[in-house]
Amino acid sequence: MKQSGSVQQTLRHTALGLTDERAVEMYKTMMLARRFDERGQLLQRAGKVNFHISGITQEPSQVAMGFAMDLKNDWFLPYYRDYGFVLSLGMTVKELMLSVYAKGEDPNSAGRQMPGHFGSKRLRIVTGSSPVTTQVPHATGFALAAKMRGEPSVAIVTFGDGSSNQGDFHEGCNFAGVHQLPVIFICENNQYAISMPLAKQTRGRICDRALGYGFPGIRVDGNDPLEVYRVVKEARDRAVAGEGPTLIEIMTYRVTAHSTSDNDLAYRTKEEVDLHRGKDSLPVYRKYLEDAGLWSEEQEVKLQADIRATIDEGNEYAEKAAFQPVEDAFRYVYAEQSGEER
Repeated sequence: MKQSGSVQQTLRHTALGLTDERAVEMYKTMMLARRFDERGQLLQRAGKVNFHISGITQEPSQVAMGFAMDLKNDWFLPYYRDYGFVLSLGMTVKELMLSVYAKGEDPNSAGRQMPGHFGSKRLRIVTGSSPVTTQVPHATGFALAAKMRGEPSVAIVTFGDGSSNQGDFHEGCNFAGVHQLPVIFICENNQYAISMPLAKQTRGRICDRALGYGFPGIRVDGNDPLEVYRVVKEARDRAVAGEGPTLIEIMTYRVTAHSTSDNDLAYRTKEEVDLHRGKDSLPVYRKYLEDAGLWSEEQEVKLQADIRATIDEGNEYAEKAAFQPVEDAFRYVYAEQSGEER
Protein backbone atom coordinates (compact mmCIF):
# COMPACT_ATOMS: atom_id res chain seq x y z
CA MET A 1 0.00 0.00 0.00
CA LYS A 2 1.23 3.48 -0.84
CA GLN A 3 1.60 6.12 1.81
CA SER A 4 -0.57 9.22 1.64
CA GLY A 5 -0.51 12.47 3.59
CA SER A 6 2.62 14.22 4.78
CA VAL A 7 5.71 12.22 5.68
CA GLN A 8 5.84 14.03 9.02
CA GLN A 9 2.31 12.88 9.84
CA THR A 10 2.58 9.29 8.69
CA LEU A 11 5.97 8.54 10.21
CA ARG A 12 5.37 9.83 13.73
CA HIS A 13 5.54 6.33 15.19
CA THR A 14 8.88 5.66 13.47
CA ALA A 15 10.34 8.84 14.96
CA LEU A 16 9.28 7.58 18.39
CA GLY A 17 11.05 4.25 17.90
CA LEU A 18 7.91 2.23 17.19
CA THR A 19 8.13 -0.29 14.36
CA ASP A 20 5.27 -0.54 11.89
CA GLU A 21 4.30 -3.85 13.48
CA ARG A 22 4.17 -2.35 16.96
CA ALA A 23 2.14 0.63 15.77
CA VAL A 24 -0.41 -1.73 14.21
CA GLU A 25 -0.42 -3.97 17.28
CA MET A 26 -1.30 -0.93 19.39
CA TYR A 27 -4.40 -0.38 17.28
CA LYS A 28 -5.42 -4.03 17.51
CA THR A 29 -5.13 -3.92 21.30
CA MET A 30 -7.13 -0.69 21.50
CA MET A 31 -9.92 -2.22 19.47
CA LEU A 32 -9.87 -5.43 21.49
CA ALA A 33 -10.27 -3.40 24.67
CA ARG A 34 -13.13 -1.42 23.14
CA ARG A 35 -15.06 -4.49 22.04
CA PHE A 36 -14.49 -6.26 25.36
CA ASP A 37 -15.78 -3.20 27.21
CA GLU A 38 -18.86 -3.04 25.02
CA ARG A 39 -19.54 -6.75 25.60
CA GLY A 40 -19.20 -6.28 29.36
CA GLN A 41 -21.91 -3.63 29.30
CA LEU A 42 -24.21 -5.86 27.26
CA LEU A 43 -23.69 -8.78 29.64
CA GLN A 44 -24.64 -6.63 32.61
CA ARG A 45 -27.75 -5.30 30.89
CA ALA A 46 -28.73 -8.85 30.00
CA GLY A 47 -28.48 -9.85 33.65
CA LYS A 48 -25.66 -12.34 33.07
CA VAL A 49 -23.15 -10.44 35.22
CA ASN A 50 -23.79 -8.13 38.14
CA PHE A 51 -21.49 -5.21 37.50
CA HIS A 52 -19.34 -3.55 34.87
CA ILE A 53 -17.20 -0.44 34.95
CA SER A 54 -16.28 1.08 31.61
CA GLY A 55 -13.26 2.88 30.18
CA ILE A 56 -14.54 3.54 26.64
CA THR A 57 -12.54 6.26 24.78
CA GLN A 58 -9.70 5.92 27.30
CA GLU A 59 -8.30 2.78 25.64
CA PRO A 60 -5.91 4.48 23.15
CA SER A 61 -3.97 6.27 25.88
CA GLN A 62 -4.06 3.19 28.13
CA VAL A 63 -2.59 0.98 25.43
CA ALA A 64 0.05 3.58 24.62
CA MET A 65 1.13 3.51 28.27
CA GLY A 66 1.59 -0.24 28.24
CA PHE A 67 3.55 -0.23 25.01
CA ALA A 68 6.00 2.31 26.47
CA MET A 69 6.97 0.04 29.37
CA ASP A 70 9.28 -2.95 29.86
CA LEU A 71 6.99 -5.93 30.43
CA LYS A 72 9.77 -8.13 31.80
CA ASN A 73 11.15 -5.76 34.44
CA ASP A 74 8.55 -3.14 35.36
CA TRP A 75 5.74 -3.25 37.91
CA PHE A 76 2.19 -2.28 37.04
CA LEU A 77 -0.46 -0.91 39.40
CA PRO A 78 -3.55 -0.11 37.32
CA TYR A 79 -6.87 1.33 38.36
CA TYR A 80 -10.29 -0.11 37.63
CA ARG A 81 -10.92 1.29 34.12
CA ASP A 82 -7.64 0.06 32.66
CA TYR A 83 -8.80 -2.73 30.32
CA GLY A 84 -6.65 -1.35 27.52
CA PHE A 85 -3.66 -1.12 29.84
CA VAL A 86 -3.84 -4.68 31.21
CA LEU A 87 -4.53 -6.14 27.76
CA SER A 88 -1.40 -4.39 26.51
CA LEU A 89 0.52 -6.06 29.36
CA GLY A 90 -0.57 -9.52 28.26
CA MET A 91 -3.79 -10.22 30.14
CA THR A 92 -6.22 -12.19 27.99
CA VAL A 93 -9.89 -11.69 27.24
CA LYS A 94 -10.61 -15.08 28.81
CA GLU A 95 -8.99 -13.93 32.05
CA LEU A 96 -10.99 -10.71 32.03
CA MET A 97 -14.20 -12.60 31.34
CA LEU A 98 -13.53 -14.91 34.28
CA SER A 99 -13.26 -11.80 36.41
CA VAL A 100 -16.51 -10.35 35.02
CA TYR A 101 -18.34 -13.58 35.86
CA ALA A 102 -16.56 -13.81 39.26
CA LYS A 103 -15.45 -17.39 38.63
CA GLY A 104 -12.93 -19.39 40.62
CA GLU A 105 -10.37 -19.46 37.79
CA ASP A 106 -10.24 -15.66 37.70
CA PRO A 107 -6.49 -14.89 38.04
CA ASN A 108 -7.18 -11.43 39.44
CA SER A 109 -8.96 -12.43 42.64
CA ALA A 110 -10.56 -15.88 42.09
CA GLY A 111 -13.89 -14.07 41.79
CA ARG A 112 -13.60 -12.46 45.22
CA GLN A 113 -13.61 -8.87 44.00
CA MET A 114 -15.62 -6.88 41.48
CA PRO A 115 -14.30 -6.61 37.90
CA GLY A 116 -11.55 -4.04 37.50
CA HIS A 117 -9.56 -5.17 40.53
CA PHE A 118 -6.67 -6.37 38.42
CA GLY A 119 -3.84 -8.55 39.64
CA SER A 120 -1.47 -11.03 38.00
CA LYS A 121 1.78 -12.38 39.39
CA ARG A 122 2.63 -13.68 35.90
CA LEU A 123 2.33 -10.21 34.38
CA ARG A 124 3.76 -8.25 37.34
CA ILE A 125 0.39 -6.55 37.87
CA VAL A 126 0.04 -5.72 41.54
CA THR A 127 -3.34 -6.59 43.07
CA GLY A 128 -5.61 -3.61 43.52
CA SER A 129 -8.16 -3.04 46.27
CA SER A 130 -11.50 -1.23 46.40
CA PRO A 131 -10.44 1.90 48.36
CA VAL A 132 -9.30 4.26 45.61
CA THR A 133 -5.72 5.55 45.48
CA THR A 134 -4.21 2.92 47.78
CA GLN A 135 -2.19 1.72 44.79
CA VAL A 136 -0.16 4.96 44.76
CA PRO A 137 1.88 4.40 47.95
CA HIS A 138 2.15 0.73 46.99
CA ALA A 139 3.83 1.80 43.74
CA THR A 140 6.37 3.88 45.64
CA GLY A 141 7.15 0.80 47.72
CA PHE A 142 7.86 -1.28 44.63
CA ALA A 143 10.01 1.56 43.26
CA LEU A 144 11.93 1.80 46.54
CA ALA A 145 12.62 -1.93 46.48
CA ALA A 146 13.88 -1.70 42.90
CA LYS A 147 16.21 1.15 43.83
CA MET A 148 17.55 -0.65 46.89
CA ARG A 149 18.20 -3.80 44.85
CA GLY A 150 19.73 -1.94 41.94
CA GLU A 151 17.18 -3.40 39.54
CA PRO A 152 16.40 -1.65 36.21
CA SER A 153 12.66 -1.69 36.90
CA VAL A 154 10.09 1.08 37.08
CA ALA A 155 6.72 1.10 38.83
CA ILE A 156 3.87 2.72 36.92
CA VAL A 157 0.62 3.50 38.72
CA THR A 158 -2.61 4.88 37.28
CA PHE A 159 -5.57 6.58 38.95
CA GLY A 160 -8.41 8.98 38.21
CA ASP A 161 -8.68 12.71 38.82
CA GLY A 162 -10.74 12.11 41.97
CA SER A 163 -7.89 10.06 43.41
CA SER A 164 -5.51 12.99 43.05
CA ASN A 165 -7.33 14.60 45.97
CA GLN A 166 -6.84 11.67 48.33
CA GLY A 167 -4.16 11.57 51.00
CA ASP A 168 -2.56 8.45 49.53
CA PHE A 169 -1.74 10.37 46.35
CA HIS A 170 0.09 13.13 48.19
CA GLU A 171 1.90 10.75 50.53
CA GLY A 172 3.06 8.60 47.64
CA CYS A 173 4.27 11.57 45.62
CA ASN A 174 6.07 13.10 48.59
CA PHE A 175 7.88 9.87 49.46
CA ALA A 176 8.85 9.25 45.84
CA GLY A 177 10.13 12.79 45.45
CA VAL A 178 12.20 12.70 48.62
CA HIS A 179 13.86 9.41 47.68
CA GLN A 180 14.00 10.04 43.90
CA LEU A 181 12.27 6.76 43.16
CA PRO A 182 11.78 5.13 39.74
CA VAL A 183 8.01 5.52 39.59
CA ILE A 184 5.58 7.05 37.10
CA PHE A 185 2.35 8.49 38.45
CA ILE A 186 -0.37 8.70 35.81
CA CYS A 187 -3.61 10.55 36.41
CA GLU A 188 -6.20 9.59 33.80
CA ASN A 189 -8.15 12.83 34.11
CA ASN A 190 -11.54 11.94 32.64
CA GLN A 191 -13.22 15.05 34.10
CA TYR A 192 -15.39 13.30 36.69
CA ALA A 193 -14.83 11.68 40.08
CA ILE A 194 -17.93 9.46 40.10
CA SER A 195 -20.54 12.25 39.97
CA MET A 196 -18.35 15.23 40.84
CA PRO A 197 -17.09 17.35 37.89
CA LEU A 198 -13.47 18.41 37.86
CA ALA A 199 -14.28 22.11 38.47
CA LYS A 200 -15.87 21.23 41.81
CA GLN A 201 -13.07 19.01 43.09
CA THR A 202 -9.78 20.41 41.83
CA ARG A 203 -8.21 23.85 41.54
CA GLY A 204 -5.53 24.24 38.89
CA ARG A 205 -3.75 21.55 36.88
CA ILE A 206 -3.14 18.22 38.57
CA CYS A 207 0.23 17.83 36.82
CA ASP A 208 1.46 21.07 38.44
CA ARG A 209 1.30 19.43 41.86
CA ALA A 210 4.51 17.59 41.01
CA LEU A 211 6.45 20.85 41.43
CA GLY A 212 5.74 20.77 45.15
CA TYR A 213 7.33 17.36 45.42
CA GLY A 214 10.40 18.18 43.38
CA PHE A 215 9.86 16.30 40.14
CA PRO A 216 8.41 17.00 36.67
CA GLY A 217 4.69 17.15 35.97
CA ILE A 218 3.42 16.87 32.39
CA ARG A 219 -0.03 17.23 30.86
CA VAL A 220 -0.74 15.30 27.65
CA ASP A 221 -3.71 14.98 25.31
CA GLY A 222 -5.23 11.54 25.82
CA ASN A 223 -6.70 11.67 22.32
CA ASP A 224 -3.17 11.44 20.90
CA PRO A 225 -1.87 7.96 21.77
CA LEU A 226 1.49 8.50 20.06
CA GLU A 227 2.11 11.58 22.21
CA VAL A 228 1.10 9.61 25.30
CA TYR A 229 3.57 6.91 24.27
CA ARG A 230 6.34 9.50 23.88
CA VAL A 231 5.73 11.12 27.25
CA VAL A 232 5.49 7.83 29.16
CA LYS A 233 8.58 6.42 27.44
CA GLU A 234 10.58 9.53 28.33
CA ALA A 235 9.37 9.29 31.93
CA ARG A 236 10.51 5.68 32.06
CA ASP A 237 13.90 6.57 30.61
CA ARG A 238 14.30 9.24 33.31
CA ALA A 239 13.37 6.80 36.04
CA VAL A 240 15.80 4.11 34.86
CA ALA A 241 18.55 6.72 34.64
CA GLY A 242 18.07 7.54 38.32
CA GLU A 243 16.39 10.88 37.72
CA GLY A 244 13.35 10.07 39.80
CA PRO A 245 9.59 10.13 39.36
CA THR A 246 7.26 11.87 36.91
CA LEU A 247 3.61 12.84 37.25
CA ILE A 248 1.69 12.62 33.97
CA GLU A 249 -1.83 14.01 33.65
CA ILE A 250 -3.60 12.44 30.67
CA MET A 251 -6.53 14.61 29.60
CA THR A 252 -9.39 12.35 28.54
CA TYR A 253 -13.13 11.98 29.12
CA ARG A 254 -15.50 9.36 30.50
CA VAL A 255 -18.30 8.98 27.94
CA THR A 256 -19.99 6.16 29.85
CA ALA A 257 -21.48 6.26 33.32
CA HIS A 258 -19.15 5.78 36.26
CA SER A 259 -20.40 2.20 36.42
CA THR A 260 -23.48 0.23 35.48
CA SER A 261 -24.89 1.26 38.87
CA ASP A 262 -24.69 4.95 37.99
CA ASN A 263 -27.10 7.33 36.21
CA ASP A 264 -24.65 9.82 34.73
CA LEU A 265 -27.35 12.02 33.20
CA ALA A 266 -28.28 13.05 36.74
CA TYR A 267 -25.15 15.19 36.85
CA ARG A 268 -24.29 15.99 33.20
CA THR A 269 -26.04 16.44 29.87
CA LYS A 270 -26.31 14.14 26.90
CA GLU A 271 -25.02 17.00 24.71
CA GLU A 272 -21.81 17.15 26.72
CA VAL A 273 -21.27 13.42 26.43
CA ASP A 274 -22.00 13.38 22.70
CA LEU A 275 -19.52 16.22 22.16
CA HIS A 276 -16.72 14.18 23.70
CA ARG A 277 -17.83 10.96 22.07
CA GLY A 278 -17.23 12.71 18.76
CA LYS A 279 -13.58 13.20 19.76
CA ASP A 280 -12.96 9.46 20.04
CA SER A 281 -9.33 8.90 19.06
CA LEU A 282 -9.70 5.24 18.10
CA PRO A 283 -10.97 5.95 14.54
CA VAL A 284 -8.46 8.80 14.31
CA TYR A 285 -5.58 6.43 15.04
CA ARG A 286 -6.96 3.96 12.51
CA LYS A 287 -6.97 6.76 9.91
CA TYR A 288 -3.36 7.51 10.81
CA LEU A 289 -2.39 3.90 10.08
CA GLU A 290 -4.31 3.96 6.81
CA ASP A 291 -2.52 7.15 5.74
CA ALA A 292 0.78 5.49 6.63
CA GLY A 293 -0.09 2.56 4.36
CA LEU A 294 -0.23 0.16 7.30
CA TRP A 295 -3.95 -0.60 7.45
CA SER A 296 -6.81 -1.31 5.08
CA GLU A 297 -10.53 -2.02 5.09
CA GLU A 298 -9.83 -5.69 4.45
CA GLN A 299 -7.61 -5.87 7.52
CA GLU A 300 -10.27 -4.09 9.55
CA VAL A 301 -12.95 -6.60 8.58
CA LYS A 302 -10.69 -9.50 9.53
CA LEU A 303 -9.71 -7.85 12.82
CA GLN A 304 -13.33 -7.33 13.83
CA ALA A 305 -14.14 -10.96 13.03
CA ASP A 306 -11.11 -12.21 14.99
CA ILE A 307 -11.97 -10.04 17.98
CA ARG A 308 -15.58 -11.21 17.93
CA ALA A 309 -14.43 -14.81 17.94
CA THR A 310 -11.97 -14.19 20.78
CA ILE A 311 -14.59 -12.50 22.93
CA ASP A 312 -17.21 -15.14 22.15
CA GLU A 313 -14.78 -17.88 23.11
CA GLY A 314 -13.77 -16.14 26.33
CA ASN A 315 -17.36 -15.41 27.27
CA GLU A 316 -18.49 -18.98 26.64
CA TYR A 317 -15.64 -20.39 28.70
CA ALA A 318 -16.16 -18.01 31.60
CA GLU A 319 -19.91 -18.46 31.70
CA LYS A 320 -19.52 -22.24 32.04
CA ALA A 321 -16.61 -22.09 34.49
CA ALA A 322 -17.15 -23.00 38.14
CA PHE A 323 -17.40 -20.56 41.00
CA GLN A 324 -14.88 -20.75 43.80
CA PRO A 325 -15.76 -23.57 46.23
CA VAL A 326 -17.31 -22.37 49.47
CA GLU A 327 -14.60 -24.12 51.48
CA ASP A 328 -12.02 -21.86 49.81
CA ALA A 329 -13.76 -18.66 50.90
CA PHE A 330 -11.11 -17.91 53.52
CA ARG A 331 -8.15 -19.14 51.52
CA TYR A 332 -5.31 -16.56 51.58
CA VAL A 333 -7.18 -14.58 54.24
CA TYR A 334 -5.38 -16.15 57.20
CA ALA A 335 -1.80 -17.36 57.25
CA GLU A 336 -1.31 -21.07 57.67
CA GLN A 337 0.29 -21.99 60.99
CA SER A 338 3.58 -23.79 60.95
CA GLY A 339 5.38 -25.49 63.79
CA GLU A 340 4.03 -25.58 67.31
CA GLU A 341 1.06 -23.39 68.16
CA ARG A 342 1.85 -20.76 70.73
